[in-house]
Amino acid sequence: MLSQEPCKACTFSEQRAHCSSYKSQVKIFYEGSDRGVWSLGSNLILKDRGPELPTDDAANLRFVKENTTILVPTVIHQHETSNEHALTIMTRIPGENLAEAWPKLSNAEKENIAKQTAEYLLQLRLLHSDRIEAHGGRPVFNGYLVKAEDTRFHCPCGPLVSDEEVWTALARRLNPTIPDAARNRLRHSMPPTKPFTFTHQDLAHVNIMVQDGVLTGIVDRERAGYFPVWWEYAMTLFTGEGPEDAQWQGLLRKHMPQMDDVYNWFKTYYFLCLEDLNSSWARDFIEESEKDLA
Repeated sequence: MLSQEPCKACTFSEQRAHCSSYKSQVKIFYEGSDRGVWSLGSNLILKDRGPELPTDDAANLRFVKENTTILVPTVIHQHETSNEHALTIMTRIPGENLAEAWPKLSNAEKENIAKQTAEYLLQLRLLHSDRIEAHGGRPVFNGYLVKAEDTRFHCPCGPLVSDEEVWTALARRLNPTIPDAARNRLRHSMPPTKPFTFTHQDLAHVNIMVQDGVLTGIVDRERAGYFPVWWEYAMTLFTGEGPEDAQWQGLLRKHMPQMDDVYNWFKTYYFLCLEDLNSSWARDFIEESEKDLA
């Protein structure tokens, strides 16, 4: 027997779909947390963002489009509902995301896409603010800068205006058992944060659009904002998207301005945030810090 329970996304039940000859051209192709993305035919998409992460993807897209030549969707219409959902209709970037294309690409094509992406990112590095904030003065969202008990990303942060304020925010995530010597050494070796630079901060392969081995666009700017000048580079060091994304991020880093000091510092910081301090990064740093005091 077919269910009469309506689908939470489209409100059709199995029974209703079975009894109808209607074939919708509106289809959901991504869902996560309280967000969903729908295709409206082949040329448009609808992003439905719930209140859990109250960012403004549309404002970020317009800002990037007005100030760079980076390939981004064109926002057609935006509307906020009474229950705090932001509905945004935008053009669809041609092609498929890099996660889908990755197994089909040659090494030369992967290299070229990474190079193209890094070249576009150089344009973002020219956009500065005197504080950490989102475009328009809104707060940014990043779990490294705000220690939240239940989520990595969904607490607002900012504005932050100095190295000391950035360090204070980052230090809240450190394992509380870290000796003071290691904590102080980490603080004094933190790379300077200014100029605060407009940053995508989520360059995972699912947000890179490609077609025929060529970059066609970069999507999903809902967490973009002004961050430390080295933040984009640091955010490529760790991924929760699997080994292929780790390969992609490493390839992208190869073509970004090299920041060896950031590589070493942020990796050390990351491992000192973990509950288990048995990684070689954490152990070696703590031991070296204690030796410096001797």
